[in-house]
Amino acid sequence: MRWTVCHIRELMPTKEVSRGIGAPVPMAYALDSGIDSVKFNPLGSNKPMTWKQSLSANYTDGMLVLHKGRIVYEAYSDCLNDTGKHAAMSMTKSLTGLLAEILVVEGRLNPTAKVATIIPELKDSAFGNATVRQVMDMTTSLKYSEDYADPNADIWVYSKAASPLPKQKGYKGPNGYFEYLQTLKQDDIKHGEAFGYKTVNSDALGWIISKVTGKDIASMLSERIWQKMGAEQDGYMTVDAKGIPFAGGGLSAGLRDLGRIGQLMLNSGEINGQRLFPKEVVENIQAGGDKNAFAKAGYKTLEGGSYHSMWWVMHNEHGAYAARGVHGQTIYVDPTAEMVIVRFSSFPSAANSKIDPTSLPAYQAVAKYLMQN
Repeated sequence: MRWTVCHIRELMPTKEVSRGIGAPVPMAYALDSGIDSVKFNPLGSNKPMTWKQSLSANYTDGMLVLHKGRIVYEAYSDCLNDTGKHAAMSMTKSLTGLLAEILVVEGRLNPTAKVATIIPELKDSAFGNATVRQVMDMTTSLKYSEDYADPNADIWVYSKAASPLPKQKGYKGPNGYFEYLQTLKQDDIKHGEAFGYKTVNSDALGWIISKVTGKDIASMLSERIWQKMGAEQDGYMTVDAKGIPFAGGGLSAGLRDLGRIGQLMLNSGEINGQRLFPKEVVENIQAGGDKNAFAKAGYKTLEGGSYHSMWWVMHNEHGAYAARGVHGQTIYVDPTAEMVIVRFSSFPSAANSKIDPTSLPAYQAVAKYLMQN
């Protein structure tokens, strides 16, 4: 697992998310060794743990903490160093959602439009009569299972379709993300009634963005974000057999560059004195989505939260929100503490519910520590 998440490009075809040819903008440092000793109690435990202990407990490959725009903590282990790139997994979804929200605020994408009016190819699928906003907030009604622990779940059928590698002899299923999306049927409930975390929404949104802009997700991410935020490394995205970037989880990038993404969000669309998108984009995301719809999904470690434009909104006392990916990937933005945390991880279990009891209170403890120092 650890080797794989740091070497995706050696295993799969990819498309570059170019940083362009300009010089990177260095990040300021103000390292604080006291962070390692910050203590907290994991959820459901009375036994204190230190920040440093939590890193190994969560199989952390890279950890970055920014406070007021400066790096106060940076650590690497095992597969990763500061020149390496790590799989962002489903944090990719949040960048897809960010691009969509930018288009909404700019008036280029109508969130109330039915998907079929933008993508006629999906008119007979479950997505056809859903709205763009329902796709963005994953409140679509889909007969689709994403239980990674179930070998018969739909996610594995989806993965076979999406694989860029040669299909097995006799394979007659869909080829690529877009062909698979056309096969999905609606579940028994109406669109908009319940949140359901299903990666296929992100690929539908990636297709929507491509239809509206005429460019794929990797190109849009490069053009609107990577080339303008002072990135120090190119990113890259895995692609299917037809060259379509994986909008739901294909990004690999450097730790500090994802720190720049977090700082860009914290600064409401500004970085290095340049505005990349309207502040309303972040305001909309931070406001969150339908809490009642989210509650139906039963996330015990995220009670009271919501999901909006493919960002997880905590609705806690600090107004925190996050990009999250399986096996422990996180960009955690805490506006009250002026803090951004980026974690790359290779936790053995895919579900973040196994890591949240340790990581979420750790993030809050570091936020309080930074606010007092």
